[in-house]
Amino acid sequence: MDNQIESPDNEPQKFKIKNSWIYLTIIALLLGTNLYLFFQKKESATQAIQAQGRLTQMSSEKDVLQKEFDASLVRLDNLTGKNAQLEKALESSNSDVSQAKARIQAILNKSKATAAELKEARGLIKGLNLKIDSYEKQIAGLKQENANLTTQRDSISYTNTKLQEKVSLAQILHASNIRLKAIDLRRNGKKEKETTKAKRVDLLRISFDIDENRIAESGEKDLKIRITNPNGELLSNAALGSGSVVDHDGETIYYSLSKTIDLNANVPLKNIDVDWKQSADYQKGAYKVEVYYEGYLIGSGAAMLR
Repeated sequence: MDNQIESPDNEPQKFKIKNSWIYLTIIALLLGTNLYLFFQKKESATQAIQAQGRLTQMSSEKDVLQKEFDASLVRLDNLTGKNAQLEKALESSNSDVSQAKARIQAILNKSKATAAELKEARGLIKGLNLKIDSYEKQIAGLKQENANLTTQRDSISYTNTKLQEKVSLAQILHASNIRLKAIDLRRNGKKEKETTKAKRVDLLRISFDIDENRIAESGEKDLKIRITNPNGELLSNAALGSGSVVDHDGETIYYSLSKTIDLNANVPLKNIDVDWKQSADYQKGAYKVEVYYEGYLIGSGAAMLR
């Protein structure tokens, strides 16, 4: 029986082959470990970048929410500044608006607010804006209602004013049958003679009637009488009671004489006389007489002197 006996020369060769497999295995393990570590590091870096991106996005979103919230607060301040009742209602810390404002600001003040919290803040801001929209509509409605009431009030006031003016005008007296007589005084004033010659006139006598008035109240009435000469100049003398009065249009009226009459309602007054006497000579021509009551012209007349 033949037995093969390995030659001692083959043993080193086998040892080298075994060692090669060991080295290859170690290299493979090292390579695998390096690849694992490389991909692990790459994944960690990617995750870090993604996390940073999420943080940046959340920070940007928070800035946007802060701006929206600030704009809402400005709108709310404008409304409360124009409506005292709304301002009083929102002063309470228990109001829905106050609680929403506090919660929104608490979230936005966080340095690391979560996505869920930012979502909550976004919803609260939306709800706040809806409430502000409602307040704006209510205030606009109240303004329109006030404007309508003001218009009605002004209309009623205007109507009342016009009615009052009509009543006031109805109470105005009316002077009629106005005459201007030139009087020549004789026998030291004991005898009077009517004349038309200017050189013989000693005084001018104004005569007129006050017609019946059913509206005017009984009592003393102060009349103002203007006399103008042929040149259109007012005959005036402070010693005889000349003065001025403001008419219903705010204009100043200068008058020659005043005459106080005692009026009874529904009763006319006849032949009211007022005398004007001056030291200067009277001119030839037309003299005009105007009678005023409470700033209104209530009658006029004229006479000619030759």
